[in-house]
Amino acid sequence: MSKPTAAEVKVGVSDWPGWVAWYVAEHNGYFKKYGAKVKLVWFANYTDSISALSAGQLDANCQTWSDTMAPLSKNVPVKAILVNDNSDGNDALMVNSAIKSFADLKGKTIALEQYSISHFVLATALSKNGLSFDDIKTVNLSAGDAAAAFLSGRVDATVVWNPWVNNIQASGKGAALFTSKDMPGLIPDLLVARVKAIETHRAELVGMIKAWQDTQRFIREQPDQAVAVMAKVVGMKPDAYKVFLPGTRFFTLEDNLKALGPASEPASLAEVGPTIAAFLKDNRLIDSVPDLAVGVDASLVAEALAAH
Repeated sequence: MSKPTAAEVKVGVSDWPGWVAWYVAEHNGYFKKYGAKVKLVWFANYTDSISALSAGQLDANCQTWSDTMAPLSKNVPVKAILVNDNSDGNDALMVNSAIKSFADLKGKTIALEQYSISHFVLATALSKNGLSFDDIKTVNLSAGDAAAAFLSGRVDATVVWNPWVNNIQASGKGAALFTSKDMPGLIPDLLVARVKAIETHRAELVGMIKAWQDTQRFIREQPDQAVAVMAKVVGMKPDAYKVFLPGTRFFTLEDNLKALGPASEPASLAEVGPTIAAFLKDNRLIDSVPDLAVGVDASLVAEALAAH
C-alpha cells in the first residue's frame, strides 16, 4: 500500500449542504486545479467529527461556529479559516394555524432537540420578540421526532431544519413564524483547521479555499449538476435534496473577508460570537467564554483571493 504524501490534508465532512459541497469540488477537479491534496473523510455522526478534530485525528473539519467554541474554551488550537455558508431559512420555528404571532405562542408546547442549533434558534426568536423560555413549554425530541410530533398534532409548534421544514410546509399543517433568515450571521458553517495544519499544510488549505470560490460559483450557476453530486453523497434523490439550496447562503471569498473580519462588520464571526457564546454559557455547554479572536484566521482567504 502506498503511503499518503505528507502534504495531504485530512478534512472531516458531515451532512450539511455547505459541507457536502466539498464533494462538488472533488468531483469537478477543483482541488487538483489548485494543486491541493485533500482527503475528505465522511462522518455519519457530526459530533464525532468535532471530537476527531479536537483529538488531532484530522487537519481540518466542517463545523459550526457554536460547536467551535467549546474546543476554543478548552484551549484546543483550532481556527476558523473559511465560512462556507450561513443558514438562510433552512432552520425554522414552525407553528400550527392557531398561532399567528409570538403573543399566541405563550403557554404553548414546542418540540425541539435540546442544545442543538434548534434550541439556539428558539432562544433567539423568543428574545427578539419579548418572550422567554418561561412563557412556553418545551419537549426534548430529536429533529425527526419533533417534526412527527408536530404533524400528528401532539405539540403546537416545533423548531426543526430542512428537509423537515419543507415537509411541514408541504403538508399544509404548519407555517414558519421565524426562520434563520431572521437572524443573519448567527448560524455560520465553517472550515476549521488545527493551528499545526495551518503551519505545515498552508499551501493545501489555501488551495482548498481557492477551490471553494469555484465550487460556490458552480452551485449557483449549475444547481442541477451540483445537486446531482451532493444528493448522491447523502443517499437522497436530487429533487429531494434541492430543497436545501434556497435556505443556504453560500459565501464567496469576498463575503469571507467580511465574515472573518472585525466585529465592526455586521454578522461577522467576531460580531455574532458573543451572542452565541452567551447562549452556550447560559446552558452550561461551555464553562467560560473563549477569546474568540484567537479562533479566527482570515489570512488564508486573503492569500487565496490575492492569487485568484
